[in-house]
Amino acid sequence: MAKKEKTKKLSSNGKKVLVLCCMVGLLVVTGVLNYVLNTQLDKTNKVGGSNDGVNAVETFFNSHRSNRETARAEEFSYLDAIISSENSSETVKATAQEKQVELLSFIEKELVLESLIKAKGFEDAVVTMSTNNLNVIVKQAELSKEEVSQILGTIIKETNYTASQVYVVPYTA
Repeated sequence: MAKKEKTKKLSSNGKKVLVLCCMVGLLVVTGVLNYVLNTQLDKTNKVGGSNDGVNAVETFFNSHRSNRETARAEEFSYLDAIISSENSSETVKATAQEKQVELLSFIEKELVLESLIKAKGFEDAVVTMSTNNLNVIVKQAELSKEEVSQILGTIIKETNYTASQVYVVPYTA
């Protein structure tokens, strides 16, 4: 007699746990990679010379952009997992797709706003958007009321945010 082979399929909860574990694993790998790369960058900057303040500011802005991109990539990955899951309802899939479109819109607007702020004469800026607020970090020691007003005017003109939802912060090392 031939033996019957038993195959065990993952339950719905098992699949969810597996997807969640994969996402946590990706998050850990991203964090470790970010730490290693920043450590190497810090070593390079220390060996590089006497412009530590300038390098620290540039590293902050580059690191902030990198972290933002990594977080968004993780969000997209998570939303893709929801959309491709057989266990997700059509409503959940539609919501995940809407969130992806919203994230793409944020990414596009952030890039446009950063470019417009730089075009106004600021050396560098990082913009981070969410559904509730918008944060602008400008590479400058201090901002006058006129400069904040100039940035705020650009943000309000290009987006649907109100002045109370926008935070403009100067940054130096």
